[in-house]
Amino acid sequence: MSPSKRQPAAECFSTRKRTPQALECDDSSSLSSLGGLVHQAAPRSAARVEVGMPRQIDDDLSPAESGDSSSHSKVPWPHAPVHKLDDNALYFVTAGTLHKERLFADKARLDLLERRLMELANQYHWQLEAWAVFANHYHIVARGFPDSANLGKFLSHLHCDTARELNRLDHQEGRKVWYNFRDTKLTFEKSYLARCNYVHQNAVHHKLVPVANQYPWCSAAWFERIASPAMVQTIYSFKTDQVKVEDDF
Repeated sequence: MSPSKRQPAAECFSTRKRTPQALECDDSSSLSSLGGLVHQAAPRSAARVEVGMPRQIDDDLSPAESGDSSSHSKVPWPHAPVHKLDDNALYFVTAGTLHKERLFADKARLDLLERRLMELANQYHWQLEAWAVFANHYHIVARGFPDSANLGKFLSHLHCDTARELNRLDHQEGRKVWYNFRDTKLTFEKSYLARCNYVHQNAVHHKLVPVANQYPWCSAAWFERIASPAMVQTIYSFKTDQVKVEDDF
């Protein structure tokens, strides 16, 4: 790609813990060669709630089916989580903004980050099994399949797009938004399930809400909605206090 078509590195800069160079827009630097075929079942929506309000889960309709015309009804929400290890690789990813600045500090900007995460996960064929997005960082647990695109390319695209759109909203063209991301391949069942629960419960960890499903920009309400009660109970039973995550945001 010619230099004229590349996006400003300041907006898109992203590094891996084990890879010092920047991953800029359209960089195909390999993090993994995994892929995935996303099942084509109709996605269900996460139950959107206001912080502090109880979540309702008795309605099994998607936003489109229920007549919801809001912007989040058009988001390609993930399909039901598999919640088991198999031959397809699973990654736990944490990414943070430069200097941990709280740049996604309101509803519109958090919606932007979460919506683009969903759209690009779908585009690159990565199955999100848990996610939580905040003002200055996010966590995801993502499953790759045989035809998934490169994980680094997916995340670089996410950082480029969200930085560009955020800077447009803030009239800060060229501002560096993202600092780095760290990915961990999950190979042990207990480690995987504990990290899923860690991400679901992360808003509680950060003392933003007393109950995880009350935070609108994480997977807890979605997970409780689409998973069986037995699965929810199983995942939520895994302790997270010994999960080693750099989460001092």
